Amino acid sequence: MSAPALSPAARLRGLKPEWISDPKVWRTEVLAGLVVALALIPEAISFSIIAGVDPEIGLFAAFTMAVTISIVGGRRAMISAATGAVALVIAPLNREHGLGYLVAAVILAGVFQVVLGALGVARLMRFVPRSVMVGFVNALAILIFMAQVPEMTDVPWPVYPLIGGGLVLMLLFPRVTRVVPAPLVSIVVLTVVTVAAGIAVPTVGDKGELPHALPVPGLPDVPFTLDTLTTVAPYALAMALVGLMESLMTAKLVDDITDTHSNKTRESIGQGIANIVTGFFGGMGGCAMIGQTMINVKVSGARTRLSTFLAGSFLMVLCIVFGPVVSDIPMAALVAVMVMVSFTTFDWHSVAPRTLKRMPAGEILVMVITVAVVVATSNLAIGVVVGSVTAMVVFARRVAHLADVTSVTDPDGGQVVYSVTGELFFASSNDLVSRFDYAGDPDQVVIDLSATHIWDASSVAALDAIETKYAQRGKQVEIVGLNEHSTVMRERLGGTLAGNH
Repeated sequence: MSAPALSPAARLRGLKPEWISDPKVWRTEVLAGLVVALALIPEAISFSIIAGVDPEIGLFAAFTMAVTISIVGGRRAMISAATGAVALVIAPLNREHGLGYLVAAVILAGVFQVVLGALGVARLMRFVPRSVMVGFVNALAILIFMAQVPEMTDVPWPVYPLIGGGLVLMLLFPRVTRVVPAPLVSIVVLTVVTVAAGIAVPTVGDKGELPHALPVPGLPDVPFTLDTLTTVAPYALAMALVGLMESLMTAKLVDDITDTHSNKTRESIGQGIANIVTGFFGGMGGCAMIGQTMINVKVSGARTRLSTFLAGSFLMVLCIVFGPVVSDIPMAALVAVMVMVSFTTFDWHSVAPRTLKRMPAGEILVMVITVAVVVATSNLAIGVVVGSVTAMVVFARRVAHLADVTSVTDPDGGQVVYSVTGELFFASSNDLVSRFDYAGDPDQVVIDLSATHIWDASSVAALDAIETKYAQRGKQVEIVGLNEHSTVMRERLGGTLAGNH
């Protein structure tokens, strides 16, 4: 008997996420979005200053990036907006050619990201080792803290007790209730205290003027010529790569925190779409924001796209409708939130003496180099690339020493059998040629490769060189035990590479 057909209403209910009808989840997501929106405002303004554009350009980017990525992105609850890394990349273009070229670069960067995402660039994330990921997280925490230092230097003395009070509130309030995010309580309380007591401290309004209307779509004010394309293309490609790297690393971090899986290919394409939309609305572009994502996911407990959408939406509402109120928020309140995020983001277990004693020296080296490069360059993407390359070098050196050669000579002295164990590739095969006694061996030489695997042309060339050296002395070499892949590799390349040795 066939199942009864579902009504259109029932089918629609089946398509809706479970959280749609859960008031508890709604409360968490709405409050998380509000906290993130408040934290986004001074950050977006700061990044606008770095890029050399008006504050509203960064705020528009934060709005359009967050709203768009909440729909097309592949990682739920992740926040994308204007970022420092992107600002650093496009600042020279804006300085030399103006805002029109910057906007054109943002749109082209989005196109690059869509293409790279469709080509499967996200699959490269599998080559990022855990030690690099830990270094990335720790460097991120350090950068978040360092970004707050200017807000704590050369400021009126009340700033320090306000920051301290904010931290205490965020530590103690969750013991009372977790219904309202502690960062939101801290921001509200410190704002009320400073306004009511008339305490003169730096505020959000001191960062720059907030926008008074929504952004309007339009084309970049540039000549549509080949010269324009060649001018913006290098900056656009750099922005696309940096943005994808930070976004994919952040998505992987959120995957680990929430114990859920994200669609990295969709996220890559989504980042491109978000930047294209942002460019047409006159924004400065961006990518995933790690600090704000940590506020959303780790501090506030958000898990759905709703918090990301509301973060961008609330941002514009706060600026346009509640601009005067938002302008009165003391920077000390937001600094306290980001300092707390910094401490909760840092992987303290990774630097505990017990962990360091057990960790291989190479893994520690990779983590330290990743942190050092990120902190020195203030660029997470460069640190990840350098850390990953270092990890590959450490791995290659470690595996190179695993290839070993042992020999057994027949009692009658007529034949010697060499057994090769370990992996043969460019690093290990370089020493292989020197492991044989060409002059002292008998006329019959057997090389048993049943316990190894040939990975590249360098290994085939090494075997050819060994055969050549024995042949020059009139001795016969028989290579046995090759697996199927190694046999195919040697048949295809054997005899053509020995001249390189």
